[in-house]
Amino acid sequence: MNFDDLYLKSLELTPLTLEEGTFLYRSAPLEELMFVANQLRQLHRPGSKVGWIIDRNVNITNVCFSQCFFCNFCRKKGSPDAYVTTLEEYKRKIDEMILLGGDQLLLQGGMDPGLGLSFYTDLFRTLKELYPAVKLHALGPPEIAFLSKKEKLSYAEVLHRLTEAGLDSLPGAGAEILSDRVRKIVSPAKATVEEWLGGMKAAHELDIPTSATMMYGHAETIEERIGHLLQLRDLQAQKQPGSHGFITFIPWPFQDKGTRLSEKLGITSSYSAPDYIRLIAVSRIILNNIPNIQSSLLTVGREVAMVSVHAGANDLGSVMIEENVVSSAGGGHRFDAEGIRQIIKDAGFIPARRNQKYEER
Repeated sequence: MNFDDLYLKSLELTPLTLEEGTFLYRSAPLEELMFVANQLRQLHRPGSKVGWIIDRNVNITNVCFSQCFFCNFCRKKGSPDAYVTTLEEYKRKIDEMILLGGDQLLLQGGMDPGLGLSFYTDLFRTLKELYPAVKLHALGPPEIAFLSKKEKLSYAEVLHRLTEAGLDSLPGAGAEILSDRVRKIVSPAKATVEEWLGGMKAAHELDIPTSATMMYGHAETIEERIGHLLQLRDLQAQKQPGSHGFITFIPWPFQDKGTRLSEKLGITSSYSAPDYIRLIAVSRIILNNIPNIQSSLLTVGREVAMVSVHAGANDLGSVMIEENVVSSAGGGHRFDAEGIRQIIKDAGFIPARRNQKYEER
């Protein structure tokens, strides 16, 4: 294979194969990947603006049956510190978010076997009645698969009821690496690859805006990283023209501090700054039909995030007023609104506040 031929193929938005993507990831000079990815970024999102958002990540509960090996946050039912967030706590947290200028609530995990679909629809309706302008970016494919089994309903019906109750968009949570080999190691009780993709396919058919993610740097191979990207690209290709599908892709490195994956299985994070930039660039090159690439400022920090927006990324994500899962394993690069704006300016770009649909506000 020839680098120049693959670069030209990429710039023509021709899909790369697993072998071609793996070859670029393993062998291409990083500066060349960054150059090509930046050209593609300008094709998808022309100009010099880099996006950011103000939202709050509130965990509905910390009780979760899946007990993933990388997660320090989850608790078993009956644990002394297990909780389900109360309505008064939601109101306090949302009021604080609104005072700070935020208007989106990210609502996630865990998966409490005691909480059924009616719990979530009642919660969403109540929050929308109290705060009609607040967008609910909530749950994820593992929760959709879980609720589908629990209620004996199709993915589409679960999603239909949730959107009727107030769900605005579906995060790409729980993707980790889309390889069942890897999932059996890091999250054996969570949704399979087929279930994760099936939940997203149903969301796309209902035209629910979604995001896609990757947690990498643990038990996966380079080929499995590329395979993950290809599955996202191929699912995106199935969406109807003009529908939302995957609006963005967000990769972040495994945070290993105190996790069972690290302490019991001896699997530590393989993160390095050059490899993260390589992943950002290759993601932009392979994901030829997903318009936005978000850099994980929370996990990689200021300097790496600044480089990433020269390597294909066009967004630095959220002020993240609250975040508990990644932070509990060592990821904690937190910035306020002015801090994110300054990072974008220092990188040579124009800060552009946006909503979950990546529409500028």
